[in-house]
Amino acid sequence: MTSDTPLDAYSQIVAGVAAELTPKVASLRVPHQGDRYRGEGLGSAVIYTPDGFLLTNAHVVGRADHGTALFADGTSAAFHVVGADPLSDLAVVRADIPTPDPAALGEADDLVVGQLVVAVGSPLGLTGSVTAGVVSALGRSLPTGSGARARLVEDVIQTDAALNPGNSGGALADSRARVVGINTAVAGVGLGLAVPINATTRKIVAALMRDGRVRRAYLGITSVPTPLPAKYSARFGRASGLRVSEVMPDSPAARAGLRPGDLLLTAGGSPVTRGQDLQKLMFTEAIGKPLAITVMRNGALVDVIAEPAELVTA
Repeated sequence: MTSDTPLDAYSQIVAGVAAELTPKVASLRVPHQGDRYRGEGLGSAVIYTPDGFLLTNAHVVGRADHGTALFADGTSAAFHVVGADPLSDLAVVRADIPTPDPAALGEADDLVVGQLVVAVGSPLGLTGSVTAGVVSALGRSLPTGSGARARLVEDVIQTDAALNPGNSGGALADSRARVVGINTAVAGVGLGLAVPINATTRKIVAALMRDGRVRRAYLGITSVPTPLPAKYSARFGRASGLRVSEVMPDSPAARAGLRPGDLLLTAGGSPVTRGQDLQKLMFTEAIGKPLAITVMRNGALVDVIAEPAELVTA
């Protein structure tokens, strides 16, 4: 007897995603060594190319330069770390044998709150584990690094799909089995976070594969999305900008004359409405190049020219 209840449809979707993605997500075992701890870390990785590149979290590989990947078909392979970027919590590793077919990538910027998502990974080393839930929120910020190296990964995906230690580096997928995020953190009961797959993270991954590191430009501000006054919202055709909350002393932003309280409207001729809009400009090509910025200050439009410097992370 067949049934067309919503539960059956939901189950079919999740089962289909699991069948498609489980062979394309590996379990990672990473040797960790330190002054007080020696052992093996566990995590997950998404197959990115058919010639052995896998995408995972920087915190999964830590300071290790190698490890072992275990695939759903029972095969295993040694891998080496190609590059890691702690500021985005992304890393690329490469297996020493050809891998199964890569996962299809989606677009996190197209997600909506309430949308079904499926997490595939290896929690506690249990390869091929699948959980499902919804997108709980979008646009969250995830702190990474510490001290002078601290940074916020913007536009992180929040989900209630159950995540556990070892899920980090695994896939967060939509109903069509397209990977829209890399699971990165368990923030609490019923609360997981994933780094989005979008234009910015694709540039990060490409840089890691090419150079083993990511060069970033640096302005020296912190900002928060802020609604535009009605007359400017109508004039610019959008509802928000970025309010500058802090300007670092002697930074490119400070030298350009940006001030706390300025409301950023455009940078490099493009509108800025959220942190990602500014961050996606802050890559190699922006270092040392003039960047035109328009802000609203005390009700007036002000144009400044900043020259981003290279961000030093070591």
